[in-house]
Amino acid sequence: MSTTRSSLRAGVVVIAPVIWLAVLSYHPYLAGRLPNLEAIAHAVESDPTRWGAVHLATGVASGVLALAFLAVRAHLHEAGEDRWSAAALPFVVIGCTLYAMLPGLEFAPLAAVEAGGDVEAAQEALLPWFAPLLVAAGVTFAVGMFGFALGVRRSGLLSPGVTSLVMVALGVMALSRLVPLSAVQFYVQGVAGLVALLPLAGSMWKQRAAAVPARQPAPQAT
Repeated sequence: MSTTRSSLRAGVVVIAPVIWLAVLSYHPYLAGRLPNLEAIAHAVESDPTRWGAVHLATGVASGVLALAFLAVRAHLHEAGEDRWSAAALPFVVIGCTLYAMLPGLEFAPLAAVEAGGDVEAAQEALLPWFAPLLVAAGVTFAVGMFGFALGVRRSGLLSPGVTSLVMVALGVMALSRLVPLSAVQFYVQGVAGLVALLPLAGSMWKQRAAAVPARQPAPQAT
């Protein structure tokens, strides 16, 4: 495999959780148990531009996160792990795709603000669509994280301690999507993504360094 491809993979796996954490952290904090219609209305009305920007960015970040797991899958495949990560990848991609649909729904309260309508009523009308989609995205993603956790363990790429850390972080990342609290959905999930993916990016970088041929000494003049 070319060192360029390996570098790109490692770069995506580093950048994806950083973007993910940054976007989730930029999301306005919503107090109480989600969905809190009053808190959502207040956040949208207080700063409509921020609300729109963060939801656009969330859709993009979800796509980048899917790319990161594609890179992780390729890395595990090259290490000989072809069972769990292969089965898990479609669930992760579908979970990220479903999650990326959620920000699109969140433009309804923004449109209500711009049109001078009732923001809470607009958000309430979305709940029959939003809640099932959120659960489906969370459950699908969780199945994928479980498979990747087993794949990382079976691959033997990381030390036992780091492997356990990555497995726990993948589990936390998955479960955090199902907890209806802003602090967990945004901050815990973002930090867990960093903890889970950065060690794998380090493993990819080591593989890249090992693939670089040693520089041959210059021939001696005769």
